[in-house]
Amino acid sequence: MKIAVIGLGDIAVKAYLPVLTQRDGIELVFCTRNEQRLKQLANTYRITEFCTDYKMLISHQSTNGKRGIDAVMIHSATSSHYEIAQFFLSHGIPVFVDKPLSDSYQECEALYEIAEQQKQPLFMGFNRRYIPFYNTYLDGVQRHDSEQSSSSPKPSLMSLRWEKNRHNLPGDIRTFVFDDFIHPLDSINVATNVTENDLHLVTQFDANQLARLDVQWQKDQTIFHASMNRTFGVTKEKVSVNYRNTSYEFDSFVSGTKWEGGNEQRIYLPDWTPMLTSKGFTGMIEHWISVIEQGQQDSYLIDRNLKTHYLCDHICQKIETMKQ
Repeated sequence: MKIAVIGLGDIAVKAYLPVLTQRDGIELVFCTRNEQRLKQLANTYRITEFCTDYKMLISHQSTNGKRGIDAVMIHSATSSHYEIAQFFLSHGIPVFVDKPLSDSYQECEALYEIAEQQKQPLFMGFNRRYIPFYNTYLDGVQRHDSEQSSSSPKPSLMSLRWEKNRHNLPGDIRTFVFDDFIHPLDSINVATNVTENDLHLVTQFDANQLARLDVQWQKDQTIFHASMNRTFGVTKEKVSVNYRNTSYEFDSFVSGTKWEGGNEQRIYLPDWTPMLTSKGFTGMIEHWISVIEQGQQDSYLIDRNLKTHYLCDHICQKIETMKQ
């Protein structure tokens, strides 16, 4: 399987290449406009095929005469996602896009329409859906009920709170929401049935920049809460989950606390778990590879991807209105 990696910035280099280059059965093609970085990384990972123009990838042939690429992974700036994704989808090639797909919901919708017309998967890079430590204890939450067996019913989820904080990093509204807050928001958007009328928003500004955002809603008896404070004392992420008489608090991707029956238990991810596995990248890439092989992805994921971006767009509009 030949996969083109477009955009070789810090995230691609730190989070994706270490996993992709160690997986059997994959041949990579690198693409970035920075020629110096392109040659450096191609040399580091012994990549023999690379280019500076993504449009060249369509007819790109390997040295042994194999056909062109089987899929692309887009890690470039958000502003370029729409143009690059629509190009490859229009040519019938499966596409992976690092979140967000776009900071415009209209563009997201248009891309999924092209994907449907071309019958090609458009996969979103939300690594927090695949964190093994959380999913071990919160079985079925990120996969939602559609993938749970009716023969093994799960306890009722009472609340899910996802808090992602940063230090000294207030920003403009749309960048704050689409490039960062989208992580905790998507992580609680597990049922995809929330509407803009369900949302309760609370904001704080630092001068003219958004510093904190909390979004909460309730569906049936379950309360969902996404929170981000970008003037926090330290960069930190915390997840709190409550079932009936059983509670969890994860203070990182590798440790946490479980309370049940009046007892407290510290819980940990197994020792020697690779860091990128603990952060969900390994599981996400494995899922992406299986989607390429199958040529399609579950409709639930399409709905969730679109709804997450729809809510982000609405939240931006709401904050801008509240600010006036």
